[in-house]
Formats: sequence, structure tokens, C-alpha cells
Amino acid sequence: MTEYITLANEINEEIIENRRLLHRFPETGFQLDRTVEFVEKKLKEYGIEPLRIGKAGVSATIGKPGKTVLLRADMDALPMKEETELLFASENEFCHSCGHDAHTAMLLGAARVLKETEEEIEGTVKLMFQPAEELLAGAQDMIEAGILHNPEVDAAIAMHIYVGNEISKTGTISYARGAALFSGDAIKIHVKGKNAHGSTPDKGIDAISIAAHIVIALQQIIAREVPTEDQAVVIVGKISGGDTVNTLAGNAELEVSVRATTEEKREYLKNRVREISENVARTYKGEAKVEFWYGMGPLYNDPELTDQVAGYCGEIIGEENLNIIPIAVGTEDFTSVAAEVPGVMINLGVGSVDEGYNLSIHNPGMVLNEDALHIGSALYAHCATRYLSNKG
Repeated sequence: MTEYITLANEINEEIIENRRLLHRFPETGFQLDRTVEFVEKKLKEYGIEPLRIGKAGVSATIGKPGKTVLLRADMDALPMKEETELLFASENEFCHSCGHDAHTAMLLGAARVLKETEEEIEGTVKLMFQPAEELLAGAQDMIEAGILHNPEVDAAIAMHIYVGNEISKTGTISYARGAALFSGDAIKIHVKGKNAHGSTPDKGIDAISIAAHIVIALQQIIAREVPTEDQAVVIVGKISGGDTVNTLAGNAELEVSVRATTEEKREYLKNRVREISENVARTYKGEAKVEFWYGMGPLYNDPELTDQVAGYCGEIIGEENLNIIPIAVGTEDFTSVAAEVPGVMINLGVGSVDEGYNLSIHNPGMVLNEDALHIGSALYAHCATRYLSNKG
């Protein structure tokens, strides 16, 4: 059996160099021209022919016809300014504080070692370099463009860095079996009232007052309608409206975040937000239009595939370095892939609190231990080839 950990360690410097270059020039959403060009350039250097998929995705295949496993890495950054003072810190107003630069570099490393051992692969490894994960839109765009076909994908594996907590020790793997991540929905509520001068409030309909009553009413969903043993979130994260201090507002807008652990609970919460908003507005003679802005369902790690992949990871890092964790409150675009084919997302530790890494992802000051990157490349490659060689 190919020792991918040895091969990945031999190209460790290149993996780190690739990550640092991507880190210096982060791009967001689907606007990933420089990132995509870099990924394509590296794949061609490795003797792999890249293929554009969708608006800004890149795919490629390695191996021979047969069972197919997809390896996914996201490429986009966050619209926030970096605060790390690293020598290779971002040179623009964006930053890779979610670690997608690491994901891309690790999958590029895996691509190189897989290509070098291509004759040994018992099937096809399909690479998925994905844009717009932070918009929860890139995976679906690539799916609609055909990433799961030609050849047909039998299973999918994704990896995310894990940093800044007690169990994110460098080189360890954490994973959930079954329900893995919450759904996430952004909802806009447009409240329509009627403008009036503050001296004649009876002639108007106060949209701000209606919005305030909607905020209070929405809190009752979690407090009174969700069982205490269930996990769910409904928060109003933003509210705006009105024109001047001495007039009744004719319009107001709220932005609401909803999170749930199952699709059934997700739909229930979304429907209740709509019902409550519309009825509260109607009670006070106004109107509320509810817009489901964007969203993603909960991520489900296929239990059988999860057990297989965890076992493969244990062959590389040792079973003592595997951690089963409960469902996490974040939301992930890989959900779209896992809804179509059996999928699993694993988390690679790149620095724990005990190791001095105190900041987690989405923090502009987040840093990670680059010593873990070659381990990630090896795990990508090893899990893929072990899955393909498994005839069960």
C-alpha cells in the first residue's frame, strides 16, 4: 500500500508555499480569477488536465474508469481584513480566516501524490475545487454544471481545518457520525406601514413599532415552541427603518437567522417566522413581506461512509487521534453534495488551545499550524484510494 504520508511529507515545503501564496491574495465568492488560474497552473504542472465547472469551479480526474470518489476543497475567502501580522498576510481587504487556502493547498498536494501513483489507483478520484462556499452557493453551482457526472460520483469526502479549541490538536481528526452541522437560513422581513408626522401619529402606521413587536414575537418560537431537548436558533441580527426623529416610519426591515438540526425542523422554523411576521404586522394595520434570502440545509455525514473514512484516517494518524464530536452549529456548503451522494466531512486539527492557538475560524486574527498540511494531503489521498480499493 502506498505510503501517502511519506510522499506528502516529501512535498511539505511546496504545500506550505502554495498555501501562503493563496493566503496573500484572497478572493471572495465567485470572483476567484487569480485563485482559479493558480489551481489550474499547479494541476497542469502535475500532469493533470483541469476542467472549468460552473462559474468559477475547477475539476479534474485521476486514475482509471471504475468506482469514483470525489475530494472537495473550497477556495474562497471572507470579506474581512486580516489581523495576524504574518509575513505572508493578506495584501488586500479580504482574508482566509476560514482556512480555505489550506484546504486548496492540501488538495493540490493530494493531487500531486495521487498522479505520481496513478497506476495503483483502483478507480477514479475526482477533484472538486469549489468557489463561493461562504455564500453557500458554490457547491450547488458546480452540481448544476455536472460535477457529479461524467463519471458518476459514488461518494464524496471533504475536509475542513479545526483550530482554536480543546480538541483541535495538530494532526488529529474530529468528525460527527450522522447529523454533523446545522442548517442556516438568512431571512429578510420587509415591514410596510404609513408615514406620518410625529404630531399626528393617528394618521400613520408605525413600521418601527411593528418591527419591534415582530422581534419580541419571534423569540417565542424557541422559548415556547421548540422542545427543550432540541437545538435551534432564531435571532434578529439586524433591524433598520425610519427617516427622521420626529416622524412615524413607513418602512422597516429586519434580517433574521434561523438554524436547525433537521430539514423538518428547518421548514417548521421558516414557516413560523413567516406566519408570525405577517400576522403581527396585520394586527397593527401594516404589512410584512418575508423573503427567504439564502440558505442551506443541515449537513448529514453518511454513517457507513463515515465509519469507513474514519478507519482509513486511523491507519495514517492512529485511532487514538480520532475524535467523535456532536453536531456543530455552523453551516457548510458541502451539504449540497452530501444531499446527492453519500458524503462525509472530517475536521483536521491545525492547532489547539493547549498548543497556543486560541482563535478559531472566521476570526481575522486566526492562525494555524502549517505542520498539519501535509497530513491533510496524505489523508485526502489515502482515504480516496482506500475507498476505491474496498470492494464491499
